[in-house]
Amino acid sequence: MLDFGVSELAVIGAVALLVIGPEKLPRVARTVGALLGKAQRYVADVKAEVSRSIDLEELKKMKESMEGAAREVEDSVHSSTHEFEKSWSDVTAGLDAAATPGSAPSDGIGFDAMPAYKRPKKNWRIKQKAIPQWYKMRNGVRTHTQSGAARVARFRPRPTSTPR
Repeated sequence: MLDFGVSELAVIGAVALLVIGPEKLPRVARTVGALLGKAQRYVADVKAEVSRSIDLEELKKMKESMEGAAREVEDSVHSSTHEFEKSWSDVTAGLDAAATPGSAPSDGIGFDAMPAYKRPKKNWRIKQKAIPQWYKMRNGVRTHTQSGAARVARFRPRPTSTPR
């Protein structure tokens, strides 16, 4: 901003003291300080907004370049898959003619030698019990859980009636 030395500030202060007077000088100084502070905050906000807009423009350019690169990669992948599918169909075209039903391949191993898909049991994810149920019943292994209060109530001695 403005470059003021100590001597210039002293001259400005002396002139202000003579013109404004000693009674109003502190109030005027506070007002000028507040106005300068607001001006500095406004300038800082404008600088921050300009830098944000510049960063936003850079990010937009970067986004466009990344999208272009992604499109190029996608196009190259599609073209290579089409080429692969074409070459695969050319290679397997002779195999499809030889694998007609009722004809056996030349090596003696049929295509039907692979077993058909067999669906697993219904609850194959559930762990099967390791201890048989009859063993648990014979040895008194608990199969049901009981809360502490239920266990106390079950084994509490029955009150006997006292004669009067």
